[in-house]
Amino acid sequence: MSQTMIILAVALTAALAVGGVAFAFFGAADTSARTSKRVAAVAKGTGRGAAKGGGDPVGASTEKRRRQVQETLKEIERKQEQTKAKVTLAALLDQADWNIEPRTFYMMTGGIGVGIAILFLVLGYAWYTALLAGFAVGFGFPRWFLGFTINRRKNAFTKEFANAIDVIVRGVKSGLPLNECLKIISNEAPEPVAPEFKAIVEGQKVGVPLEDALRRMYERMPIPEVNFFQIVLTIQQKTGGNLAETLMNLSNVLRDRKRLHGKIRALSSEAKASAMIIGALPVIVMILVYLTTPSYIELLFTERMGNVMLACCAIWMSIGIGVMKKMINFKY
Repeated sequence: MSQTMIILAVALTAALAVGGVAFAFFGAADTSARTSKRVAAVAKGTGRGAAKGGGDPVGASTEKRRRQVQETLKEIERKQEQTKAKVTLAALLDQADWNIEPRTFYMMTGGIGVGIAILFLVLGYAWYTALLAGFAVGFGFPRWFLGFTINRRKNAFTKEFANAIDVIVRGVKSGLPLNECLKIISNEAPEPVAPEFKAIVEGQKVGVPLEDALRRMYERMPIPEVNFFQIVLTIQQKTGGNLAETLMNLSNVLRDRKRLHGKIRALSSEAKASAMIIGALPVIVMILVYLTTPSYIELLFTERMGNVMLACCAIWMSIGIGVMKKMINFKY
């Protein structure tokens, strides 16, 4: 009896050992294979939860929103490239807020040029000198004044634009719709911020979409700050999100850019002063020599070779001033 029990116990122990070894080699491998397959299915979104529609809705929503943002940015960039490719005189006049037609501007420049040419002829200069002076003044001065007006208007707009965005942030946080916030800015903001926002409000009254109104605003005021504002509102309108928080971040970015601009101006002031002194030094010396000994420098104005030398000096001085301006004109 005892011997039979011992044999049964040994046989049972041997069977358990063989079964354990078999499970260790085959069962564990099968479990590992199933686990790997399950992990791969979850990673691809093809598991049972995905098959039943119970996947990760948050991840799918985030991916959809990201694609919408990318498509919106590509569309905005495409429209901006088209706008930059067709900058006309009418667009420049609109940026300067001059309520005149391009034909009127051409008539004004032509009148100035003819007047300068006649003045030079009356003073006794040769006809080609008078023609050259009339062309230079008539074509160059109005264009320079137009660019000066545009830059002055851009600087004034940038100075007050962050405050206008803060008005929108506070209005949205208090429960006002975006259109009412834009209307408040158009009525209470200083020039030239108020007219730009008023154009948006008037456009929306006649059915112009907000995206098109913002694009036209960027055409009238082509500065990076307006471009940021256009992108933020366009993306928020199409994809949703917290408008107040987004605009508050934009306002902080604009104020940081303004501080950086002031810091750059302070650091580059010495270089600008040196460039101004170097550029003005030849003219000052020429005037002092003319006041002290006129006969010594009159040859530059009376002789043909002197006129050629003056023209060459003017060309080289202009090139030097342009190079110095590029060296101290920092982009930020």
